[in-house]
Amino acid sequence: MVRFISAEKTLPLRSEVLREGRPLSACVFPQDIEKGGFHLGYFIEEELIGIASFFLKAHPLAKGIAYQLRGMAIAPNHQGNGFGKKLIDFAKTQLKVTNAQFIWCNARTSAKSFYERLGFEVVSPEFLIEDVGPHYEMLLTLDN
Repeated sequence: MVRFISAEKTLPLRSEVLREGRPLSACVFPQDIEKGGFHLGYFIEEELIGIASFFLKAHPLAKGIAYQLRGMAIAPNHQGNGFGKKLIDFAKTQLKVTNAQFIWCNARTSAKSFYERLGFEVVSPEFLIEDVGPHYEMLLTLDN
């Protein structure tokens, strides 16, 4: 089940999956507390097994209201079971209410095919984020 969560609740999974055990303080995004953003968690019973954060942020190729997806992670023992898709589907429903037209992200190269299956398109050459690894900018147009 998908629920809204606080930024603080995203930090353990960000650390485990996206920042390879770095301290929780190294997993805080500057946008975490900005107005207009939100954080989602996927729960199995009361266990938080997936997270995604969305921030109102323009993208040069998105001619309309756009949200940046950041910090999407599924616990390693739950990956490949469709929980990431459920998080994105929930977010799409929420964002349509705000009249958002796009979701974009800096997708890890290893996750590119996952995002492509959800309808995201690659809009940049591969680039490197220091201390994280290779990425692509990807853009999803929402059906409103």
